[in-house]
Amino acid sequence: MSRKIPDRWQDYSAVGKRLKGTRFIAFKVPLKQALTRTLPCSEAFGPWELLDAVQKDDQELGLIIDLTFTTRYYNLQDLPQSLLFVKIFTAGHEVPSDATILSFKRVVHRFLRDNEDNDRLIGVHCTHGLNRTGYLICRYLIDVDGMEPAAAVQLFNSSRGHDIERPNYLEDLHHGPKRSNEGMDEPDLEPQRGRAVRRPTSTADGGAETCGGLRDPRYHRTYPPRGSNYRTHPYPPHLTHIPRPPLLAHPPPPLSAPYHPYRWTSPHPGAQWRMTPPPLLPRYSPLWTPKPEGEGRAEDWSRPRTRHRANGYDGY
Repeated sequence: MSRKIPDRWQDYSAVGKRLKGTRFIAFKVPLKQALTRTLPCSEAFGPWELLDAVQKDDQELGLIIDLTFTTRYYNLQDLPQSLLFVKIFTAGHEVPSDATILSFKRVVHRFLRDNEDNDRLIGVHCTHGLNRTGYLICRYLIDVDGMEPAAAVQLFNSSRGHDIERPNYLEDLHHGPKRSNEGMDEPDLEPQRGRAVRRPTSTADGGAETCGGLRDPRYHRTYPPRGSNYRTHPYPPHLTHIPRPPLLAHPPPPLSAPYHPYRWTSPHPGAQWRMTPPPLLPRYSPLWTPKPEGEGRAEDWSRPRTRHRANGYDGY
């Protein structure tokens, strides 16, 4: 499975504004942490950052309609439990079919009917939250709400912060026929609820703390961080009980050579593996040399090599 960020995903703003007079809000696809862990904290955008962005404008998101043609960007385990989710597989670059348009209308109509007593928003996204998203939102405004095509396109572009780019989408919205709303009240896709209980506090690379749902570079999996010192990296809150080791004023001097127990001599530079020869044996004393032939008895090498006198006898 590919773990790449979508092409040109970083070129578009994360979330637009609520379309005035509607429940719609458009945004680019939020990515799970396995895809955003290589991004800076300011550029990462996932389901929890989506909630933060909507709540910053005092709005509440109730439903997400995913129009991407893949399931690799996130799943129900990444969505908070407060959100409902519907997946409508919609191919890119081509005008959505009538069946896809009708499925979108059914999901929106059912949510509006079930949430008449509140003001929860319907979030719609494709990969960039622009072409497929803009077409289906504008198609709903034109076919169901009776808005003029030019006004619907202008409303979406100004709210999203980016204009719809595909000429075939714009041509169909401006000059194409209206789609039928027959069967819009019939049930179609059943919304599913997110399964994430709380915001994740660790990343896929091993447990780093997060800043607003994203990685905080001040915190590291191991402490202290590699290549740093204690004075520039304070302890994170959960490690304040660990005593700080003392700093050495001067590092200990390095050994001239490592100790080796099998060397003949003590270690010294330049001759680590040179072995000194054994000491020379002392020369034999003249007293140990045998007498020439004819002078007494023959030398007996089995007896001690000392000269002595015992009972007047002088010999070996």
